Amino acid sequence: RYLLGHLAVLVCILIWGLTFVSTKILLEDLTPLEILFSRFILGYVALLIIYPRRLKTNSLKEELFLMAAGISGVTLYFLLENIALTYTFASNVGVLVATAPLFTAILAHFLLQGERLYGRFVVGFIIAFTGISLIAFNGSFVLKLNPLGDFLATSAAAVWAVYSVIMRKISEFGHNNIGCTRKVFMYGLIFMLP
Repeated sequence: RYLLGHLAVLVCILIWGLTFVSTKILLEDLTPLEILFSRFILGYVALLIIYPRRLKTNSLKEELFLMAAGISGVTLYFLLENIALTYTFASNVGVLVATAPLFTAILAHFLLQGERLYGRFVVGFIIAFTGISLIAFNGSFVLKLNPLGDFLATSAAAVWAVYSVIMRKISEFGHNNIGCTRKVFMYGLIFMLP
């Protein structure tokens, strides 16, 4: 079970890492919004197949949290990331989006009870960020900044932090995780329509 969990995490990391490059390639033929919408329609259908039951929330507050997660973690995060890829390199976006855990830890420290920033986290973040940078730039570091694209990628990381904190609150409601994720996807798709 422990090994299976680690393998699942490695597959997730591999797929997540490939999204920057694959999105950059898709941007040659599709707009950022077309990529985003297609991606989440597929995700929604897959989650509907896995968990076909309707998620019943207990209050308007729970529904508002699901909506907020949809607009932050689906619509805004991925739209910012996809648009950033049209202005800057996939390696820049990959490295800048990797700052999301730092933003999340800072936001969680102030908004979630029991979440503290420890020195071990900061050291671990620096080591991980250094590793991500070395992999992304693959020994051929050329400083090519694009202020707009890099700002959008950093904004995406900050928005992901908001989404992560919201999802932590949603997890306390006691609903099925797949059902919650599917509903978040649904709200994200609805907010993409305008």
